[in-house]
Amino acid sequence: MAASVRVLRSTLASAGSFKSTYLSSAKCFTAQCQNGRWFSQTARFFAQPMSQKKTFVRSKPHMNIGTIGHVDHGKTTLTAAITKVLSVDKNAIFKKYEEIDNAPEEKSRGITINAACIEYQTENRHYGHVDCPGHADYIKNMITGTAQMDGAILVVAATDGTMPQTREHLLLAKQIGITKLVVFINKADAADEEMLELVEMEVRELLSEFGFDGDETPVITGSALSVIEGKSPEIGANKVKELLNAVDSYLPTPERDLDKPFNMSIEGTYSIVGRGTVVSGRLERGVLKKGDECEIVGYDKKIKSTVTGIEMFHQTLGKSEAGDQLGALIRGVKRYDVRRGMCLCKPNTVSMYNKIEAQIYLLTKDEGGRSKPFTNYFQTQIFSRTWDCPSFMLLDQSKDMMMPGEDGKVVFNLFKKMALEKGQRFTLRASGVTLGFGVISDVLPDYDPAEMDKKLRQKDK
Repeated sequence: MAASVRVLRSTLASAGSFKSTYLSSAKCFTAQCQNGRWFSQTARFFAQPMSQKKTFVRSKPHMNIGTIGHVDHGKTTLTAAITKVLSVDKNAIFKKYEEIDNAPEEKSRGITINAACIEYQTENRHYGHVDCPGHADYIKNMITGTAQMDGAILVVAATDGTMPQTREHLLLAKQIGITKLVVFINKADAADEEMLELVEMEVRELLSEFGFDGDETPVITGSALSVIEGKSPEIGANKVKELLNAVDSYLPTPERDLDKPFNMSIEGTYSIVGRGTVVSGRLERGVLKKGDECEIVGYDKKIKSTVTGIEMFHQTLGKSEAGDQLGALIRGVKRYDVRRGMCLCKPNTVSMYNKIEAQIYLLTKDEGGRSKPFTNYFQTQIFSRTWDCPSFMLLDQSKDMMMPGEDGKVVFNLFKKMALEKGQRFTLRASGVTLGFGVISDVLPDYDPAEMDKKLRQKDK
């Protein structure tokens, strides 16, 4: 375990400085993210009569990818361009920019706030595509988006080159286990050849800094806007086709764990009158079938229910497999009893804990972390899969503090009991800054919050 953290440390150690100003408005997140537009569409689908519903046919391997990168570099425009190019051969339904970014604040500000998910297919694969927000204020939503991905398309504007959230998104993508990605240098119509070459060199150097293969990673240069406007196919539609070929050939088809009990991290919830509650997310392992008994676990709760319906991209499924981005209709559960971050699992297969031992690496100031040391009982927010929870960091008794750039073993006391297991990765954040990363090395007996409160009071005296 320590070796894996040292690898992570060496990967990050050469990363340059970048500005970290995240999550400045929790209000925006709360207002926009709890229901989500995809979840609303899911609920409308479940409310339709059976005669209007199509059945999903699994004829190709399924893979979840997404667009990541700095705000306003063209991630959503590229997503729309991909659907337009593939719609010619009926491999996708063309989604206009405003159909992908369709929340009121997204329309007014012209940026992506929530991670949107669309569907398309190539000759070789069926894809679920997540369009991640690039704005620093919505990095929390981006973390949830990347948690669903098997691979990524990094979008970099030729007019800007790499920017703060370019680096931040690469950092987070690496942390959640993405090993390969494809690069699309966008806005080629607004830059000359010399600029395009310089940006490609810059991107390849950055990829190498973050542990990706900077030499072999495919880099495609084009203009997503040219596709939307139906002009200049040499930098528009042809380049999007080249991008999709690179995605098909360079990104490996993920191996799915179908033998273990099913487990899905819940990304969103929605209520349907007379039917029940819909929970949506990515099935991380196992096989989920209609009629399966299930448990919803997390935030000190454990609720039993039954899955009465499954859908993926507005088509019914009798059986869902690991890797599917799905919505599950569950019986007899109120929406307010379920929240993002809980997990849907086979009964009695997932346990909750509020105390863990973990191996962590703390980012330096140059890597985007903080400059001050970390002392005992430091309060931080833990992000893992689709949940986040405040916690206290307890240092080893032999240490008074940990410095940025250090790695070591610590204990975390979480404010709530969460679904946790050995080997689970997480991100540490506080005050709008990503502090570091970690891996759970052991789950420990629950701590007594009253005893913890007593220790904190003694510490403050």
